[in-house]
Amino acid sequence: MNLILTLRILGALLIYLSGTLLAPLPFSIYYSDGVWLSFLLSALICFSVGGLLFRCCRSDKELSVREGFAVVTFGWTFFALFGALPYLLSGAIPSPLDAIFETMSGFTTTGSTILTEIESLPQSLLFWRALTHWLGGMGIIVLSLAILPMLGVGGMQLFKAEVPGPTADRLRPRIQDTAKLLWGVYLLLTALETLLLMLGGMSFFDAVCHSFATLATGGFSTRNASVAAYDSAYIDGVITIFMILAGVNFTLHFQLLRGRLNEVHRNEEFRCYLGIIFFTTLIIMLFNWSGETYQSLGENLRFSTFQVASIITTTGFGTADYETWPVLAQYLLVMLMFIGGCAGSTGGGMKVARILLLFKHAQVQLFRLIHPRAIRLVKLGNRPVDKEVLQSILGFFALFIGVFVLASLLMAASGMDLISGGAAVVACLANIGPGLGTVGPVDNFAAVPAFGKSVLIFCMLMGRLELFTVLVLFFPSFWRK
Repeated sequence: MNLILTLRILGALLIYLSGTLLAPLPFSIYYSDGVWLSFLLSALICFSVGGLLFRCCRSDKELSVREGFAVVTFGWTFFALFGALPYLLSGAIPSPLDAIFETMSGFTTTGSTILTEIESLPQSLLFWRALTHWLGGMGIIVLSLAILPMLGVGGMQLFKAEVPGPTADRLRPRIQDTAKLLWGVYLLLTALETLLLMLGGMSFFDAVCHSFATLATGGFSTRNASVAAYDSAYIDGVITIFMILAGVNFTLHFQLLRGRLNEVHRNEEFRCYLGIIFFTTLIIMLFNWSGETYQSLGENLRFSTFQVASIITTTGFGTADYETWPVLAQYLLVMLMFIGGCAGSTGGGMKVARILLLFKHAQVQLFRLIHPRAIRLVKLGNRPVDKEVLQSILGFFALFIGVFVLASLLMAASGMDLISGGAAVVACLANIGPGLGTVGPVDNFAAVPAFGKSVLIFCMLMGRLELFTVLVLFFPSFWRK
């Protein structure tokens, strides 16, 4: 692996991060929260380190797949480390581990938090929390491909390593053009949601922060009670719609904007995604009604739909304490945590496409037992799925379950109970945010032991980069020439 080239690109990413660290300054000055110096110093430190790496590490080599994996993994790690500086320098989060946990949770769009009094934070720090979501949602690397021409060499390696899902869709021949198109759609949806939330009575500041968190499927709110603090059916409805949109493959949004409705309608993953949301909501509503959780049909529909959308898209916003719901409803929500959104969306989890193809593969295997001589291919839509893709999906599924079991054992070793420890792992590995037990929807991760937080930080990183990108770095052969 070319370490010099990797460090040079990481330096360029840190220079970019130093620019984003200046974005909260206007809010700090406007609200007079006194944190502007912390952001200024953070940006200066980040720019100095990034500039040093960029200047000293010169290489004319082409970026390969190996460097792509390393840049993405270490890039996310560097962003979490340097992005934690405003919390530390301002004293808002004095513990370095807690500050890194909060920042990693932001950039990976997990939404798990160690903060107990969110509303007491300065507005500029609340904006920074939301901004880390928004940057991490579409992907720092994808953004860098759009604005840094130097990453155009071997850019597809970075794009494949970062974009979540079984395959990375290229919309344009040049990778920079693809990144710009995706970010254009992302910006448009963010602006539209911000406007609609403001029409519902939210302030501009709250509307921007919640739009950032929604489109990134992150879940950081500016309120202690999350979206429930607004107690507005209109706001719940707007956020529900945009959470569902954020869980859709962004290439479909692009096709929709071009008027290609047939492309959207024919997409089997999209239809399956909507079907899961519809039927899960229906079942949860039925059990909430039978358990007398909600008295009216309107309330039942409002809260059930919101939580289903929040969990399957791995956003993690809350309007209800789903731990008070019937056990079957909670069980279905846990299943949705594993499934996640569509491939190519900002959502986490295993992805609907992978789950769909796993069932199709199992169906073909059963068919072959009955008809040994028959030839039947696994198809997604009308296209046969390549065997390498199926092998990759099977490997991903095995790794996901293996990491989940191992991390759950480590959480148990740290002293957490079975439900809370397991729920914390799936919440971070699938980038959801809230879990069950002591890390449920009305709780936080402040009480998790230091060792447990370290495990969860690593789970967030692996979950956001889809396991392979991170775990491949632990093979000795990766580092050999």
